[in-house]
Amino acid sequence: MPTSTPLDGAYDACRRIHRRYGRTFYLATRLLPRDRQPHVHALYAFARVADEMVDSPGPTGPHDFLAWRVSATEQLRNDHPPHAVAEPVLAATWHTLRRYDLDPHLLEEFLDSMQQDLTVTRYDTWDDLRGYMRGSAAVIGELMAPLLGARGDDALLRAGRLGEAFQLTNFVRDVAEDFGRGRVYLPQSDLRRFGATDDDIAAGVRDGRVNPRMRAVLAHEIARARALYAESEAGVAAVDRWARPCLRAASRLYAQILDEIEAADLDVFSRRAVVPHRDRVRAVLTSWRPLPGEHDPAGSTRRS
Repeated sequence: MPTSTPLDGAYDACRRIHRRYGRTFYLATRLLPRDRQPHVHALYAFARVADEMVDSPGPTGPHDFLAWRVSATEQLRNDHPPHAVAEPVLAATWHTLRRYDLDPHLLEEFLDSMQQDLTVTRYDTWDDLRGYMRGSAAVIGELMAPLLGARGDDALLRAGRLGEAFQLTNFVRDVAEDFGRGRVYLPQSDLRRFGATDDDIAAGVRDGRVNPRMRAVLAHEIARARALYAESEAGVAAVDRWARPCLRAASRLYAQILDEIEAADLDVFSRRAVVPHRDRVRAVLTSWRPLPGEHDPAGSTRRS
């Protein structure tokens, strides 16, 4: 029986973080070959550790994140790997970056967005929010794409769109939770368009009810998220065949969060939308069927 190494332990630590915090994507990741799963876990865990430091700061506030950012950036760019026992997430991420020749600058873009959360709490327009999402979501999709066998500008664009779709879905679902942290990710211009303000969000959090103005805003953002999912579908054919079920399952699972919000009459204040177990199982079982906008190039049999 193979002997476990410190690096194996580092990747397993990343897997546990992924399983704990990212149940939806973790389930989809189980459809990947076993040799690819640890690298997806590593990138997810890196992002989650940074996100948790920003969202749940310790007694010193943002200092912990800012200090960790400097250390993490230096260690990931170092020619020698971080210590796998002392820094398991950084060690696994370091190895994943080099195994797939990933650009560490993409992770630095992600950290830029996390740092932005420390000072920016509102986004005036969709373009403004999308600038933030470039670092917080799109670059993660671009980092994941090569792990799944995707190459080329269009494949990276589609991967970025899927990352944005996932994050916008989270923004819609987590309006109340984000407001509790002092943040509103719904564009202010969209609130104004439908006659809503931050006060409507505050009232929803206080009363556990969604008013007609906020219902209109949420319906608009859901339509926008669905458009991003549709844009990303063509990118599924850009990854290797063995990776497609994972992407299809992830897309279906996240999109079903929007279905659940709509089934609750767009109430994101009194309950957190959760996809029922039977629907999660169905998404996995149907992951071998192409998505509506997916077009498989004839004879595509690429392997990486």
